[in-house]
Amino acid sequence: MRDVIQKIIATEAEAKKRVQAARVEAERILSAARKHAQELVTVARQTARLDAEKMLVAALQAAETEKKKRLADAAAEIEAQVRVDEATARQVVEAVTFCVCGCQQPTRGITP
Repeated sequence: MRDVIQKIIATEAEAKKRVQAARVEAERILSAARKHAQELVTVARQTARLDAEKMLVAALQAAETEKKKRLADAAAEIEAQVRVDEATARQVVEAVTFCVCGCQQPTRGITP
């Protein structure tokens, strides 16, 4: 009987050791998994940041291209609609000069 009790006690002690070892191993695995997850999150954040920066650069370039196109279209439309002969342009320059500087009177009938 004593032999059986000693075997039971020894078995319980062995079971406690195995449970403790399993807990230590589980903690090690959990810690490694957390570290790996953190590394994945860091890489994902960096990738997302780089992708966002690339998209921003592309959007800025597209906006700049669109702006240039619209300016060119507007300039072409203005050119097509507004025709000023050289004499009228000279009169306008003289009138603007007079208004800004006050130094010379317009000579061709344009009054400021």
